[in-house]
Amino acid sequence: MTPMRPAPDFTAMLSDRARHMNASAIREILKVTQQPDVISFAGGLPAPELFPLEEVRRAADTALTKYGPAALQYSTTEGHPPLREWIGQRAGIPAANVQIVTGSQQALDLLGKILISEGDTVLVEAPTYLGALQSFQPYGPSYVQMPTDDGGIDVDALEDILKTTPAKLLYAVPNFQNPTGRTLNAERRRRLVELTAQYGVLVIEDDPYGQLRFSGEAAPSLYELGLEYAGDVNANYVIYCSSFSKTLVPGLRDAWVQAAAPIISKLVQAKQGADLHTPTLNQMIVAELLDEVLPRQIETVKKAYGERAAVMLGHIEKEFPGGVEYTRPEGGMFLWVTLPDTIDSTRMLQRALTRNVAYVPGSPFFALGGGQNTLRLSYSSATPQQIGRGIAALGETIREALD
Repeated sequence: MTPMRPAPDFTAMLSDRARHMNASAIREILKVTQQPDVISFAGGLPAPELFPLEEVRRAADTALTKYGPAALQYSTTEGHPPLREWIGQRAGIPAANVQIVTGSQQALDLLGKILISEGDTVLVEAPTYLGALQSFQPYGPSYVQMPTDDGGIDVDALEDILKTTPAKLLYAVPNFQNPTGRTLNAERRRRLVELTAQYGVLVIEDDPYGQLRFSGEAAPSLYELGLEYAGDVNANYVIYCSSFSKTLVPGLRDAWVQAAAPIISKLVQAKQGADLHTPTLNQMIVAELLDEVLPRQIETVKKAYGERAAVMLGHIEKEFPGGVEYTRPEGGMFLWVTLPDTIDSTRMLQRALTRNVAYVPGSPFFALGGGQNTLRLSYSSATPQQIGRGIAALGETIREALD
């Protein structure tokens, strides 16, 4: 009989890049919240009952009829031409400066791959989107955190950083930021664009929520301001990423990047190595929905999220004890809670789960640590009744932690 051999140490065979990878804290929490009796404010999931199911079904049939076997065939890496042309027209740029990607998460991963060398300084908000940190981390960046407040990034602090730090890249979510729900105000946007161009720093503007404004006044995108400042699409330091996941449906995984031609060219090469192209039929389906269904869907989603945000804020005012601070988003899917310093939101999560309510602790959203007394709440996929019960349970949990 063959003697038993010791199990191979596959971990030792992993690349240095793989060793830098981390599991998503949100995805790990979502595994716990799949039980039907748990009210989850953890995942930033679009509300499934709002999906335009019948319209998508008809669009799929239209695409298959219009394009025949081509709808099921391999396609170009750059993306479905009508979709790219529509995006380019809306942005006032050539379709050649638009790259379709498989979800905005792929955009972040591929941009990290082509832009970040090990040791490059990357500026991020404190806190920032966890998925961006997860995408960039394998490429070995050196993070510098930019202070934020209710107006978004503190641009005075940014200027001080740029004077002393040879930064290569700045990553920001200017509209209804994930995780805080805050919006970078118009005055700071213009100054951020001017400062980064002056110091030769690329900006990745991640904007999946910008169309989901339910109150307040919209501000121009960083990309628009960068285009205005540069005067040339191929001299713009701002790279713009957005998605149809939050405005239409997430499962089709259609998103895009707008950037200068040299960046798009290298992005095409990186995408060829990743998946060749975004699924052909999915792009065609989205293209069929752009003119009529998408505008209606945006209005439907904005109305629902605005109502749910108001319900959550109302219950927070009533149920949370004194000393708890929270943001008041004007759009998007999230709000941010800051607890008294004595409370660790990660430890408190276990207590919350005993009351069948879940959230995301705030510390994973800080690139350099911190934020142990913060947490993120999403109101997008919970009903008003669930919000009421869940916030009441969370209020009890916070009071217990304080005691």
